[in-house]
Amino acid sequence: MAEEIRDLIEKINEEGIKAAEEKAREIENQAASKADAIVKKAKEKMETMLADARSQAAQTEEKTKALLVQAGRDLILSLRKEINTMLERLIIHEADLALGPANLEHIITEIVKKSGGEEDIIINLKKEDLEILEKKFLVKLKQEIEKGITLQPSMQIRAGFTISFDKGKSYFDFTDKALAEYIGKYLKPKLNDILNP
Repeated sequence: MAEEIRDLIEKINEEGIKAAEEKAREIENQAASKADAIVKKAKEKMETMLADARSQAAQTEEKTKALLVQAGRDLILSLRKEINTMLERLIIHEADLALGPANLEHIITEIVKKSGGEEDIIINLKKEDLEILEKKFLVKLKQEIEKGITLQPSMQIRAGFTISFDKGKSYFDFTDKALAEYIGKYLKPKLNDILNP
């Protein structure tokens, strides 16, 4: 009987050990399965994060390129505007020099002499130019031609003059602004050709 008890105990031990080993294998398999699942999930998350990071980097690069292109365009437009402004200032400055009192006397004399109209001529000038021209040549010019010439001061004129052959109903504009605009219309397309090779 002792032997039977011993066999029984041995059998119980063997079955217990077997059951414990099976349970241990089952726990080990579950742990390995969970570990594989965790590793797989971590890899997927890492790949998703990498894909997002690459996508964001590509988007940032595209935005940066677009901003650089826009900044380049803005710089070119700003530069063109500044060059056009400089050109306008230069033209006005040169027109002011060309339309000084010494040249005005000659220009107005030639225009008045070549006009064939019978009516009074009205010339608008800057006040300072008017005073110089009245002293120098108006009397001489009036004697040379039979037309009545009226010189009028104008606050709107910085340099140059306007002249009317029909008592002020219409006029020809030889002011610095008008000449600068005319010259600018001629030069600006040529400047654009230079700026846009």
